[in-house]
Order: sequence, then structure tokens, then C-alpha cells
Amino acid sequence: MSRSLGMIISFVAVSLFLLSLLIFWFLTSGQVNLTKGADQFAECRTSNAFGSATIGGEFELVNQDGLTVTDKDIFKEPTILYFGYTFCPDICPLDVYRNSEAVDLLHTSKISVTPVFVSIDPERDTPEVIGDFVKYHHPKMIGLTGSKDQIEHVSKVYKTYYKAQRSSDDLYLVDHSTLTYLVLPKYGFVEFFRRDKSADEIADITACFVKNS
Repeated sequence: MSRSLGMIISFVAVSLFLLSLLIFWFLTSGQVNLTKGADQFAECRTSNAFGSATIGGEFELVNQDGLTVTDKDIFKEPTILYFGYTFCPDICPLDVYRNSEAVDLLHTSKISVTPVFVSIDPERDTPEVIGDFVKYHHPKMIGLTGSKDQIEHVSKVYKTYYKAQRSSDDLYLVDHSTLTYLVLPKYGFVEFFRRDKSADEIADITACFVKNS
């Protein structure tokens, strides 16, 4: 073996050794996570929401005071978000009551969460109507409505479904999805809750997400 070849081999060996030390340092210092897409909230999840990065996004709506607000105005703290309508005879009142109860349970654990109700019935749910509805359910609740286009947009970004039934009067019902969404500041949408989740379960799961955020 020539001297020059030996020097090249030694140089490569030293370089590989230094590279391995650098990788080790990055791993142990927390600078690199080789588990691509690792879920920091894995221990909290009870759904398959991880990887649903396409859920949620920017929107502009009108609150119960008639003011135009954006998602940045709404999601200033952990938020429990629900889509429904005030004329809903059964499902919405029960779900909204449950969500409000979960917010109160979290409050006892010193975790502040905002309940938000988005109407999917902008024809009837004016800011005044929404205001009376949310005031009845929870003092912290934010009610949101808007134009037909605004509601269609926010429904699209959160992958919800709704469709008003045909009717000859204003007593129509609206078919709609019934998921409740958990949204965290800086993270956006992180989890959803089905109707079978109790207030206690929602509170416990939300607390886990907050503590891991």
C-alpha cells in the first residue's frame, strides 16, 4: 500500500468517526428526531387524528357581537370547537352541554379552555340569535356565524358536512356531522371527539394534550 493511499484511508476513517460523533451529539441533545413524523401527543390520542394535517386552517367569521374575527382571534388558548345550529332539536344541545361541562371540569384543574360554537345555518343564526344561544350554554363560549360563503369555507377546512333539508318554511332541519375538535395555539387541530365521548373523557384527554404541548 502506498503512503498516499494510506493517508487517504486514514482521512476517511477519521472523517467517518467524527461524523458518527456529530450524529450522536445531535441525537442526544434533542436536535434531531430520526422517527420522522413522531407524535408528541401519542399518549393522549384515542382517535386516528394524527397525520390529519389537512384539517383546520384560516377562516373569517362573525361573532355574537357582530364583529368580524379570524382564526387567530379565536384560538388564543386551547379550544373545544363544535359545528351545529341553534334550531337543532336534540343532538346539538346535548353535545354543546357536554362540551361546556368538559370546560368546567378542566377549569377545576386550572386549565383554561374556550368552547366555540360555529353555526352551519347562517340564514337563521344571526349574531343576536347566536349570542343568546352561547350565553345560555356557557359564559366563555364564543358563537360564530357569517355569510353562506364564509360558513362553507370554514366547514371545508374542518372537513365537516351539513345540508339543509327541503322545506316550505323556516322550520327546516339541517343534517350535519357531529364531531368536536380540539385546537391548540401554535399546533392547530390536534384531536377530535365523537359523540360517545363523555365530558370527563374529553376533559382528561384535553388535559393530556395541554400538558404535552
